[in-house]
Amino acid sequence: MTHRFMLGMLVLLLVISAPAAQLATEGTGTSESWVFSSDEGGGGSSYLGVDIADVTGERLSELKLKEEHGAEITMVDADAPAGKAGLHEHDVILSVNGTQVDSAAQLRRMIKETPPGRVVALGISRDGQPMSIKVQLADRKKSMSWAPEPHDFKFELPQIAPLPEIDIPVSVVIAHSSLRSGLMVENITEQLGDFFGVKGGKGVLVRSVEKGSRGEKAGFHAGDVVVKVNDQLVHDSSDFMHALRESRGGTATVTVVRDKREQTLTLTLPSRKDSGKLLENALDVDALTAQLHTAQNSLSQLSSKDFQKSLKEAERAQEEARKAEEAQDDCRESLEDEQQDMQEQREQFEERQQELRERQDELREQMQERQGEIREQMQERQEELRDEQKAVQDRQKKLEHEISGEWTEI
Repeated sequence: MTHRFMLGMLVLLLVISAPAAQLATEGTGTSESWVFSSDEGGGGSSYLGVDIADVTGERLSELKLKEEHGAEITMVDADAPAGKAGLHEHDVILSVNGTQVDSAAQLRRMIKETPPGRVVALGISRDGQPMSIKVQLADRKKSMSWAPEPHDFKFELPQIAPLPEIDIPVSVVIAHSSLRSGLMVENITEQLGDFFGVKGGKGVLVRSVEKGSRGEKAGFHAGDVVVKVNDQLVHDSSDFMHALRESRGGTATVTVVRDKREQTLTLTLPSRKDSGKLLENALDVDALTAQLHTAQNSLSQLSSKDFQKSLKEAERAQEEARKAEEAQDDCRESLEDEQQDMQEQREQFEERQQELRERQDELREQMQERQGEIREQMQERQEELRDEQKAVQDRQKKLEHEISGEWTEI
């Protein structure tokens, strides 16, 4: 019975110590290529393909400049006009078509006011050396027309190797079966030793006491820490089992630490003819325990290597996910900028329409006033013509009378 019991417990311990769980993370989707538009275009559609910043006093020395003006290039899109023309990061744009650039905001405005497709001459400083580069501006809307919608954005995480379970359980050794003492004990660590009041983690912890067993009758409690057997120091479960096997007289004096104070208990042992010879001849418990510890150390080392490898792969996947998320945020910001540009253009168009309506109303009023003036002038002229016609008629009648002799001059 004891032989089968110990073999069963060995198999159970090996099963518990082996990694029992695997974690697999799978990602589905397709990777997308992204091209970022720069923000130097402002509300216009001209596109250079750089990110820029003001030249500050702190940057003068590193950029090898003497005066604090211009716009430093902080990022270049290789597929945009800037990248194709040969602009580099940390180049400083000092002029556009001969006009000095004082700030990044001014450069944005100048690019905005230049039509797409036009070639501009950029005066730059590279490592303190003046240069001139010609760039043909692109159309931002055409450059961004193919960008995927945010809700279609997907990215693929690489497969991660199964993660071994690294929580290696503490070795649990049954020092005595219920046939002998009914105690289940385990080795303790230094941290647990400090908690239970045992310095250095020397001793074995009583995990449980079987009801009605010799251990319960002797006064053992779960949570007791065995530090001595027959005045022999107990460092681990092997010492505890060896000391009990060497006990003579049918009893063993066991010193335990309970509530951080030592107590002495007397444990009654079964007669050797009942179980002692069977236990001793069945298994070499010390050798078995040593082999079990060796196996656990090997498993621990293997698990650590696998875990470190999987951890690095997970970190790489997390970094790729972070970059993809940044790309998505940049694309979303670009689309928002485009929408803002369209909104501004719509507002400008509405303002222009309002101005045209107001101008039309002014012209209508002027026309009505002019028509009134012309109407009055025509009425006045008609009255003058009537007066003149009447005078002519009077003159004609007078002449007719004179000719006929009807009127005689007095």
